[in-house]
Amino acid sequence: MNEQFEQRLLRAVRPLGDPPGSRGWNHEELSDILETPQRAAAAVLVPIVARPGGFSILLTRRTEHLSAHGGQVSFPGGRVETGDADAIAAALRETREEVGIGAGLLRPFGYLDSLETISGFWVTPVVAWLDAGYQAQPDPNEVAHVFEVPLDFFLTAGNLRTLHLSFRGRPREVFEFAHDSERIWGATAAMLLNLVKRLEAVA
Repeated sequence: MNEQFEQRLLRAVRPLGDPPGSRGWNHEELSDILETPQRAAAAVLVPIVARPGGFSILLTRRTEHLSAHGGQVSFPGGRVETGDADAIAAALRETREEVGIGAGLLRPFGYLDSLETISGFWVTPVVAWLDAGYQAQPDPNEVAHVFEVPLDFFLTAGNLRTLHLSFRGRPREVFEFAHDSERIWGATAAMLLNLVKRLEAVA
């Protein structure tokens, strides 16, 4: 069963030779509410682990004291720096820095669609296989908790909620998953929804 789903995952993502551009799939939603059209490049890693009962996704909860998105659930990742060859290099570097997982335990195999954020970034999600024997060593200055959520949870109808908020006087839809005590929302939930939709398209 895992082998069949692995092939489905490979079909669902954008191949490594076809990285997404800077225009996010949610561009139209944000184009008239952000103050500047300029977006800074960022990358996150979407690590997928094969477990006996199915696949799971590794996530982190940021420490509360961080000025940007403190206490929120996120993928490992951050701004693409000048020394990064590309989004993959940035995502791998950030994963090593934030959770202590080196590139030798990760095998990138594709991308999700890029996403624009209200904080002014365009984010490239890099999808990678993560060795099941990994040992996370989170940086306590950035990461409070590292955990996994079964991929089936995100694929199950009814686990996604849509929140209706106002941002700069404009209505917005924000997505949310609640798994155990963890609230997964905002940009992270939107990227997970993109993965779900891509998987559904190749079912």
